[in-house]
Amino acid sequence: MPLLPRTGGKTMKNNRTHALAWGIAFVGFTTQFGGGFASGAQIYQYFIHYGIWGLVMPFLAQFLMSLFYWYGMRYAFRNKTYDYRSFSDSFYGKFRVVFSNLYEIEYIVMICMAPAVAFATGGATLNKLTGLPYLLCTLVIGIFIFVITLFGTELVRKCSSVLSILIIVGLLLVLVPNIIAQWDTITDSVQRMAAGALPVGSQQSGSFGSALWSACVYGIFQITAIGLMYQHTSKLEEEKDVGRSMIYMFLVDAFVMELAVVGLLAIAFRPELAEYDVPMLLLVQTGVGAKILTPIISILIILGAVSTGVNMIAGIVTRTVNQLEKKQDTVSSSKHRLYSTLSALAFTLLAFAVAQFGLIPLVKRGYSYIGYATMFVIAIPFILHFIADHCKKGASAK
Repeated sequence: MPLLPRTGGKTMKNNRTHALAWGIAFVGFTTQFGGGFASGAQIYQYFIHYGIWGLVMPFLAQFLMSLFYWYGMRYAFRNKTYDYRSFSDSFYGKFRVVFSNLYEIEYIVMICMAPAVAFATGGATLNKLTGLPYLLCTLVIGIFIFVITLFGTELVRKCSSVLSILIIVGLLLVLVPNIIAQWDTITDSVQRMAAGALPVGSQQSGSFGSALWSACVYGIFQITAIGLMYQHTSKLEEEKDVGRSMIYMFLVDAFVMELAVVGLLAIAFRPELAEYDVPMLLLVQTGVGAKILTPIISILIILGAVSTGVNMIAGIVTRTVNQLEKKQDTVSSSKHRLYSTLSALAFTLLAFAVAQFGLIPLVKRGYSYIGYATMFVIAIPFILHFIADHCKKGASAK
């Protein structure tokens, strides 16, 4: 009898590969979809306020973000640059003195902003949900972020997967019943926007050009956090796994964002929207199952805030630990753990302090400037690098 081929090992390897790709995709998901997305405010600011074009621009924004992530992570995989500083020094070459330091500054500013806003958003929401003091609520958020970050890249990736699933399930529970129950209102909103009407609170022109620019700014702003993604390529076995993970990320992110856009159109023309900082809350309070869905949306905002904080702090912890260990021939596991603990604690406390001492309004103002800085520090150099690579390939082929 001929021996049957042994496929068990190959199947297990494929399963691990796909699981890792999904894990990386979910890190990207939780980095982007924080408290601002869960609240619905981000969706309105960048998409719905631009009228009918807001229905298609999420796909462009997600494609743009996935494309830049893919190019950066592919370079990190090829060159084994698993933290953002070593990536920058290698990628920018002779210009690294300028661009590596510019990105370092930009990332540190993001560390002050994104996790701090996560503390503030998560703490305030937990305070409203439980009635516990704000300081205690932010402390609980901080402990959670610190513990997950402390145990390294693999736990961050697994935690991101779990949080992503919880956020997606929660959004489905909130959005799908309301989309079904308020479908007539949603279609009416679409018709009004197609005729040129703009949602409540919009100060935009509704033109295609302005909507396109907003989607590009959103996508480019999101790639500011690309530095935290490089560490996750260290576990990949093949370059094509980078592309696979980014395809997964695009599919998940685009689907969830488009679902949120459609759902929020149910309240786009409600006058009371002008008084709400959390549009998603108005959706559940005026839709179906308000008593059940109101705490669910609060939990989603907390989960979104925590996931963003974890991913951002994990990125700078990896960079700091790698820098500390760079000049040492050998590093014991206990010393590595000490470096990781101290780094995670320091940056968690930094974000906690910013959230406590009233700096949130100041750092929030810097968000718009970060998007434009990213265009010059990341987007344009990536495009030029891509063009230079293809020119070299074309010349060598001749």
